[in-house]
Amino acid sequence: MNALPAAAEDLFHEGVRLMAEGDVAAATAAFERALLLAPDFAEAHANLALLLDRDGCGTAAETHYRQAIELDPRQMQSHLNLGALLMGQKRFAEAEAALRQALLLDPDSPGAWSNLGVLLACQKRETEAEQCHRCAIALAPDYRKARFNLAYLLLRQGRYEEGWAYLEARDWYAPLEKHLHFPRWQGESLRGKSLLIGFEAGHGDMIQFCRYAALAKARGAARVSVLCHPGLKSLFVRLRGVDDAFAFDAPFPASGWDYWAPPLSLPFLFSTRLDTIPADLPYLDVEPERIEHWAGIIGAPGGKLRGGLRVGLVWQGNPRFENDADRSLPSLDTLAPLGDVAGVRYFSLQKGAAEAEAAQPSPALPLTDLGPSIGDFADTAAIVMNLDLVVAVDTAVAHLAGALGRPCWVLLPDYKTDWRWLAARDDSPWYPEVLRLFRQRAAGDWTAVVEAVRTELQGLVARRRGP
Repeated sequence: MNALPAAAEDLFHEGVRLMAEGDVAAATAAFERALLLAPDFAEAHANLALLLDRDGCGTAAETHYRQAIELDPRQMQSHLNLGALLMGQKRFAEAEAALRQALLLDPDSPGAWSNLGVLLACQKRETEAEQCHRCAIALAPDYRKARFNLAYLLLRQGRYEEGWAYLEARDWYAPLEKHLHFPRWQGESLRGKSLLIGFEAGHGDMIQFCRYAALAKARGAARVSVLCHPGLKSLFVRLRGVDDAFAFDAPFPASGWDYWAPPLSLPFLFSTRLDTIPADLPYLDVEPERIEHWAGIIGAPGGKLRGGLRVGLVWQGNPRFENDADRSLPSLDTLAPLGDVAGVRYFSLQKGAAEAEAAQPSPALPLTDLGPSIGDFADTAAIVMNLDLVVAVDTAVAHLAGALGRPCWVLLPDYKTDWRWLAARDDSPWYPEVLRLFRQRAAGDWTAVVEAVRTELQGLVARRRGP
C-alpha cells in the first residue's frame, strides 16, 4: 500500500479521539474526509464501518468492513465486527465464515470465541456454543461478555446452579451500586437486618424476581424494600414480603438499609434450582377497590360465560428490547383469526406505540381498547383480575398475570427464545398451572401459533359453556 497522505492520517487520529469522546457525528465526518484523501486507508474504513453499524446503517457499514478487509485481510477486528453485523442480520453462514476467519488470525481472542458462541446458540447449536464460551473464559477468566453469554445458554437449559453463578457477570446495575452507601448482600444472615432489592432490567424482570422478598422475610429480615420502575410502585406496595416500595424517578436515600441486592442476583443467593423455584402463587394482589372499579367497566369473569369469555390481548413489547422484532407480533391483525371464536370478548391491554392499532381494530377482531385508561401496572393488574384469560407475547404483562395467579397464554418466538422459558416446554415452573406457552415451530411463523391459540380458545369456550 502506498504511503498515506499526512492530512489523511491526521484526520484518522482526530476521528479516533472523537470516537473516544463519544462525538459520533464529528468522528464519522473525520473518517469520511480521511477516505476522500486516501480511499485505500483500511483502518479508516474499519472505524467508519463501526460507527455506521452502531448507527443502524447496516448496508453502508458492511461495504466499509469489506473494503477494510480487502485492503488489509490480516486485521482480525474487521472480520470480527463484520461477523457480528451479519449475525444481527441473521446471515448466519456468512457470519460464521467471518468469525472463523477472525479466529484463524487470532486463535486466542476471547471476543471472537464468545461471538462465535452467540452465533451458534442462535442456530441452536448449543453444545458447540457452550464449548466456544468456555474457550473464551479459559483464555480470559474475567471476560464478562463470555460469562454472561454462557449464563443465558445454561439457564435456558435449566442448568441453574452454574447458570446463576455466570449471570453474576452482568454489570448493568452499576449506576445504582455507585449511588448506594451500604454493602451488597452476599448471602449473610438476614435475621434482624434490612434489605433493599434494587431495580434492574425491565418491568417483567422486576415482577418475576421480586418474589424473593418473601424468602428474605422467611430468613428473618426485619424490613424488605423494593426500588422499582415508577409504573410498578403502586403494585409493589402489595407485593408479598415487601414493607415499602420506592420509585426510582423520585429522590431516593443512599443509605438506611443493611444490605442491597439486584433482583436477578436473588436466585443465585437463594441457590434456586428447577425444583426449588419459589412459585407460591399468587404473590401479588390488588386493592379490592381498584378491582371493583374495573369490574364496573368490563364486568367480572364468570363460570358459564355470562356475557362471554373475557380475554385480554397484548401483542407488542418494548421496541428497545434487543429481540423485540422477533418476540412481538407484526401487528394486531396477526391475531385476527381469534375473532372467529364465538363467545369471546376481547380487551386490549396494550400500551406504547401499538396502542394506536387498538383504537381502530380490524372488523375481523372487535375489541375494547382499555389502553388509554391504564395508568400503571396496578391498573393492568386489576383488569387482569377481571379477565378469564390473557393472551400475550413475551412481555411484562405475562409475568404480571402469572404473579397474580391468573391464566395467561404466552406466545414465544423460535429465534432467541428468552432463557426464562427454558426449552421445549409448554409450561413454566415459575408460574405453574397458570402460564401456558405457545412456541413458534419455525422462526417468524406466527400463523401456526395463532391457529393453535384459536383452537384451544374454542375448546375453552366449549368447556365453560358446559353440557
